Amino acid sequence: MESTIRLFVAAALPDSLGPVLQAQLYSFKDETLREMPPQNLHLTLFFIGNAPTSDLQTIQQQVKTIAQQSEAFTLQLAAIEQGPKPNSPRLVWARFKEEPEFTSLSKKLAATLAPDEPNKLKPTPHITLARYRKNTKLILKPAILPGEPIMLPVSEIALWESRLASPHPVYSILQSYKLG
Repeated sequence: MESTIRLFVAAALPDSLGPVLQAQLYSFKDETLREMPPQNLHLTLFFIGNAPTSDLQTIQQQVKTIAQQSEAFTLQLAAIEQGPKPNSPRLVWARFKEEPEFTSLSKKLAATLAPDEPNKLKPTPHITLARYRKNTKLILKPAILPGEPIMLPVSEIALWESRLASPHPVYSILQSYKLG
């Protein structure tokens, strides 16, 4: 049986942004919420999942090519809120306003890295800040809107490895790629 590696494509956050976003969790905190470790915060572009280890070099080359063909962009925070489904949330995320370059990049990655899988969902630019423990009754809470604009410049993406662990997965960057 061939070995596999769990992969996703994401943008790392500037060191200053994670604490700003995590500080906004105050109104959501209770015993059902598990905050993400600061080193795990990222902007997901495409989740690949388990891939054969033998495909790693090909995947790296594909991500590099797409990065070179894509433009840098900046996202603006829309809200800190429960999601992805407002009436049955699994997490608290920092949701950013729609940005055509983000959508284009996410769709290119999906079409190249998973061409056989229908990808009908429109990607939502977000950073997962915390997850709710499973099988807990949740209280729906109002979103927190930023008082002043919070921006996330994205000029580089990376191929990340995800190793499942408890209480949180361990993420590491395998290779980074400049956009444009």
